[in-house]
Amino acid sequence: MKFLVTGGAGFIGSAVCRHLIRDTEHHVLNVDKLTYAANLASLEPISNDPRYIFAKADICDRDAIGRLLRENEIDVVMHLAAESHVDRSIDGPGEFIRTNVVGTFDLLEAVRGYWAELSEDRRERFRFHHVSTDEVYGQLPLDGGLFTEETAYEPSSPYSASKAASDHLAMAWHHTYGLPVVLSNCSNNYGPYHFPEKLIPLMILNGLDGNPLPVYGRGENVRDWLFVDDHAKALEIIATRGTVGRSYNVGGRNERTNLDVVHAICDTLDRLRPREDGRSRREQITFVTDRPGHDLRYAIDATRLESELGWRAEETFETGLEKTVQWFLENQSWWQPLRERYAGERLGAS
Repeated sequence: MKFLVTGGAGFIGSAVCRHLIRDTEHHVLNVDKLTYAANLASLEPISNDPRYIFAKADICDRDAIGRLLRENEIDVVMHLAAESHVDRSIDGPGEFIRTNVVGTFDLLEAVRGYWAELSEDRRERFRFHHVSTDEVYGQLPLDGGLFTEETAYEPSSPYSASKAASDHLAMAWHHTYGLPVVLSNCSNNYGPYHFPEKLIPLMILNGLDGNPLPVYGRGENVRDWLFVDDHAKALEIIATRGTVGRSYNVGGRNERTNLDVVHAICDTLDRLRPREDGRSRREQITFVTDRPGHDLRYAIDATRLESELGWRAEETFETGLEKTVQWFLENQSWWQPLRERYAGERLGAS
């Protein structure tokens, strides 16, 4: 099959592209606007493969997207292009509305025009896979409960509100126009090639540099952690075998408090790359003012995906974190240019 992956130079998008080329027989057209978090260096392992193509384009440009769909005879659109950092959405919500809401609308319209022109058998095979987040569900209490596909939406941040809106648009285009849409909502991703503004890569690099490790509030917020390569495999399964009009939650069943995550990173770094003074990197932890509207807990129930489509997360949090830290230790040439652009300064404190 021929995939068009939007946002394929981003963190999750590049993992999807690498998986599709390395582990399947599919063809991939990577469409990315190349904003600050995009990095074509993340695609170098597959850049010379004849089944992989990159095109620089904006999802808001319907004509460009329509042309790429037709020229490449696309069978599956996997939509990952999005502004995704909660802190940045607090500082500048407008860009999140433009990309995540208006961009998804423009993409859906371009895809709908293309899909309408296909032969009947190709229309039946075509899929639009909208990739979203568990943050659309709001928050859970610390003492229990899981997000299911039936959980009502209750977004808390400009980011999660923009993603909730895009989810509703995608499903509306299915119900109103018949566009064959599948939807997925994932928990927190981590792994190699992660832009160093998110918790895990930021803590790894700050830990290596001897800088403070800023933890919001008391570090009590809980997240379910999903290794990015496990997520990429799930997305391919959902896009090719998922039921049209259905949503699937993707989670790693690895709940940890933020403070536990930072402790694990410190301990892993201390073991793999000890400080010259022999002291623990836990001493670098600094508690800072909490993020406005910080959701208390997220936790995914992935039973539908596991039981209907047979997917299972392969990495535990411990094995995934070990691979992640080791990758950052071995790939300074990838992250150093990004670190020079963004050194880890606080965002979203307004």
